[in-house]
Amino acid sequence: MASNEKENPMQSIRGAIARLLILAAAGLALVHTAAHAQPEVVRVGGKNFTEQLILASMTSQYLQAKGVPTELTTGLGSTLMRQAMENDQLDVVWDYTGTALIVFNKVEEKLDAQASYERVKALDAARGLVWLDASAVNNTYALAMPRRRAEAAGVTTLSQLAQKMRDAGEGTRHPFAVDMEFAARPDGLEPLKLSYQLPFTRRDVIQLDPGLVYTALKNDQVELGLVYTTDGRVKGFDLALLEDDQHFFPAYNAVPVVRKATLERHPELAGLLNALSARLDNEKMTTMNYQVDIEQQPVDKVAQDFLRSQGLI
Repeated sequence: MASNEKENPMQSIRGAIARLLILAAAGLALVHTAAHAQPEVVRVGGKNFTEQLILASMTSQYLQAKGVPTELTTGLGSTLMRQAMENDQLDVVWDYTGTALIVFNKVEEKLDAQASYERVKALDAARGLVWLDASAVNNTYALAMPRRRAEAAGVTTLSQLAQKMRDAGEGTRHPFAVDMEFAARPDGLEPLKLSYQLPFTRRDVIQLDPGLVYTALKNDQVELGLVYTTDGRVKGFDLALLEDDQHFFPAYNAVPVVRKATLERHPELAGLLNALSARLDNEKMTTMNYQVDIEQQPVDKVAQDFLRSQGLI
């Protein structure tokens, strides 16, 4: 069109509409691209006790520092967390080999730590769950004594304790605090007594809520108590863990577990979580549990301090 010619009004309107349509389409394309450019959130879960709260917080903070957005859900019961993993409601959790082996896979065969891990890994692969590298955290059962009692008796293993008790004779009392679940379990108190020939009588065994077992030990009200190896109160109450030298208790190694579908979309998770797993052991985990339970430090701070101390963030 020549510069001195007037534009047709209808053409002008049609041109304006066309330009608006082009701009609108471009805007929608930008919104669509931006939405798809957002990285996928990895859903991290944890159970409802201190160690799990720490591990879940640690994992969430660590992945975020490495550029992986996370959504954190904690305070779950063991069965609920497992169902959430199987039903694609969570992507990453820390679980224990003994729990998965005995509770979820109903394996009654007695296996050592490595065999337990391999069996669980194979069984859960069929459910789309990938067990990454096991940590050295083994939060299993243990029998504990107030440290001064253990040192005075000169015992460090359960076999030594059992021998001392038998040598003391039938008339000697040995008050033993145990939680009610373990006392009643078919793989609990009675098989333990049989395995070590522990001469506990009915009047020796005092059934308490789990938390009160630690209190009874701290107050020197019992000679022996059933505890968990990485509980912060072991350190806080100066308890001596007796070595399970006959390997009666199953291994409960903490392991990062990831949904297979999530790992296929985020293959970098394997290397990141394996590096984190390699930094953990019973001593470090017990210290962190102690910092939360005894020193009353916030979970997120304890988790972050650990990650920084290990050079992970």
